[in-house]
Amino acid sequence: MRTVAVVGTGLIGTSAALALTGRGITVYLSDADPDAARTAASLGAGTTEEPTEPVDLAIIAVPPALVGKVLADCQRHGLARCYTDVASVKSGPRTEVTTLGCDTEHYIGGHPMAGREQSGPLAARADLFEGRPWVLTPTPDTDTETLNAALELVALCGAMPVVMDAAAHDRAVALVSHTPQLLSSLVAARLEHADETAVRLAGQGVRDVTRIAASDPRMWLDILSANAGVVADILEELAADLGTTVAALRAMETGDEAVRRAGSADIEAVIRRGNHGQARIPGKHGAPPTRYETVAVAIGDQPGELSRLFREAARAGVNIEDVAIDHSTGQRVGLVQLQVEPSAVRRLVEALGERGWDVRD
Repeated sequence: MRTVAVVGTGLIGTSAALALTGRGITVYLSDADPDAARTAASLGAGTTEEPTEPVDLAIIAVPPALVGKVLADCQRHGLARCYTDVASVKSGPRTEVTTLGCDTEHYIGGHPMAGREQSGPLAARADLFEGRPWVLTPTPDTDTETLNAALELVALCGAMPVVMDAAAHDRAVALVSHTPQLLSSLVAARLEHADETAVRLAGQGVRDVTRIAASDPRMWLDILSANAGVVADILEELAADLGTTVAALRAMETGDEAVRRAGSADIEAVIRRGNHGQARIPGKHGAPPTRYETVAVAIGDQPGELSRLFREAARAGVNIEDVAIDHSTGQRVGLVQLQVEPSAVRRLVEALGERGWDVRD
């Protein structure tokens, strides 16, 4: 692959362009908003000049509802030899592509499972897709050249290809992406008019749950409208669980001991189900989930402290598997939670203690 056209220079399109230009690919950028394309070009994502001949691959990086129309237009003008898209919903675009009479031999649906709560070209990163799944949804019409071009794109972006049926993909992302976005927004919406004192008590738990609630509403409206039925099905199941949970909590308020015990059992059951579901989420590098231990260290909020802590862990021969920082409200101190292998906990605690770090139990 030598040349690529990216049509749509938002977060995903520009991130793919940055990854490709970093690999020496010539990338041609276009967008319905010329300013967005120029911004992406200024970041080093490619050029806004038009290609003089068909490129090897065109990436259609537009909302799901526009994929068919944009693909038809690109094919009509002979933009590329092969085409793919990066829309987060696959069944609807595929139906429209067929309805519009597009060339389906040289088109393959795609969806990189990566993103950020920010949007637009300025939020783009060349490493956005590294180690992330990139779903491809070929059909019996898809020719080998097009599949190979899409696989090369995935490899150049550092992602991992996953081949799926379009409908199965939409059900999967409704569960692991679209529904969590709505739930995060619903929890965050409780904070909109909450008392300031309550909001100031927010810790890492509510930060984790509401992080993606900062996402662009317009972008998510495009996504959800293309997968509304499947997401609604999952929300109905959640609503049933929520109703049971509310009833159990009300039961725990009563004076009847048997009723309270029944309510407690229902709450424990839903939390245990959550334990089991969370344990199924793949661990690092897609491996089976691993149970790490937490070593909590208090650090000052000043430059260099975090890097110094990591260097101390490296000197002790301990690999940091994951990290989270819980910031203290109104104080210039934070609690760094280092996730490490259980066998490394004692070694790390002793090494940090010897170097004067404030290791918390």
